[in-house]
Amino acid sequence: MDARAPGISPGRITEEDIARNFSDLHPPFAPHEAAVAADRCYFCYDAPCITACPTAIDIPLFIRQIQAGHSENAAETILDANILGGMCARVCPTEELCEEACVREMAEGKPVEIGRLQRYATDTLMASGKHPFTRAPATGKSVAVVGAGPAGLACAHRLAMHGHDVTLYDAKPQPGGLNEYGIAAYKTPNDFAQEEVDWLLQIGGITLKTEHALGQQITLDALRDSHDAVFLGIGLSGVNALRAEGEDKDGLRDAVDFIADLRQADDLTRLPVGRNVVVIGGGMTAVDAAVQSKLLGAETVTIAYRRDQSRMSASRYEQDLAASKGVRLMFNVQPKAIHGNGAVREIELEYTAQTEAGLTPTGEILRLAADQIFRAIGQRLDGAPNGLTLDGSKIAVDAAGRTSLDGVWAGGDCAAGGNDLTVTAVAEGRDAAESIHVALTA
Repeated sequence: MDARAPGISPGRITEEDIARNFSDLHPPFAPHEAAVAADRCYFCYDAPCITACPTAIDIPLFIRQIQAGHSENAAETILDANILGGMCARVCPTEELCEEACVREMAEGKPVEIGRLQRYATDTLMASGKHPFTRAPATGKSVAVVGAGPAGLACAHRLAMHGHDVTLYDAKPQPGGLNEYGIAAYKTPNDFAQEEVDWLLQIGGITLKTEHALGQQITLDALRDSHDAVFLGIGLSGVNALRAEGEDKDGLRDAVDFIADLRQADDLTRLPVGRNVVVIGGGMTAVDAAVQSKLLGAETVTIAYRRDQSRMSASRYEQDLAASKGVRLMFNVQPKAIHGNGAVREIELEYTAQTEAGLTPTGEILRLAADQIFRAIGQRLDGAPNGLTLDGSKIAVDAAGRTSLDGVWAGGDCAAGGNDLTVTAVAEGRDAAESIHVALTA
């Protein structure tokens, strides 16, 4: 994409506007606020919130610990189940997981604010500089973890706790994966993703090697030869095509690349954004790209999704957030063509209908002015190593994360199953580490 394409320009809003627009989406609790919020918990014996959490955090216990004034102990309870509990407190769709299952939600329509309480506890511990976990005696075993995203970080930390030596490889210049490169900046301000990685690495026993991509600087065969086990947490690097006429024009790019550029930018006033932006897709990436385009000063931003609102994978909370920022949400429309003389000027959309034959174009057309278009229509696994069995387009794994190759496990977005959430990736990385530990110490 040519950032100099007509209509795409930096500096649409002031530095002051940027600071306000990209401030913390959910300000942290003060101690008194946390105490009041904790008092609302019923501390259910058979707490449905625990079952709703993919990492099975003991939520009533950590809230009771906050209530008793022991926030650092609460953080240990959280982090023992989810070592990235600080990030998950910020980005988890709690409104569809633990908080939706909360008895207060069912009885009153207002759940206990579990996510914000989790953030309060983990932030308190991280601010103290303490790392509550220690390494077991060295086992002499070595594990390669490929991908320093949520799954890889959770796997590496748990393996290090068990005394194994871990080499953590990542293709990017900085670790963190999706947490560093793929989440809206207003959800994780102040470089929190890197702070959390630095804190996690305090466990010791983990050697980080960035700019080491699988299939380039490292190969699976070589890793299997030089380590006792391998975990793959390589995410999804490919983006699906629009399959619309004219999608090679300047001004059209992948939403994940835009979000990554934004997250790594030192000065957001210099980040180019269109005057009229259209985002194609219906997931979290689409919402993050659309909202941030608006926050950067785009005049009109539209999310165009091919199915009806009930099928949109972004949560209703995220949809409402987008609407509250001035993003227009359109449903049952799909891209048909992109028009412009070398650069994007308009997008042609066709209405769709759900019929017995499936999603069907109706023939009814509309055009929207667009000088910047983002693809957010799903990602795919590119470059899976030879020898791995795939399940659809992802790596096939069993319940413990084992792949079809001896000594190789996988988890996170690259592995079949799951729901492509940070918290699910953490659970899969943690559980794979436990399986690897059993295999290495049998």
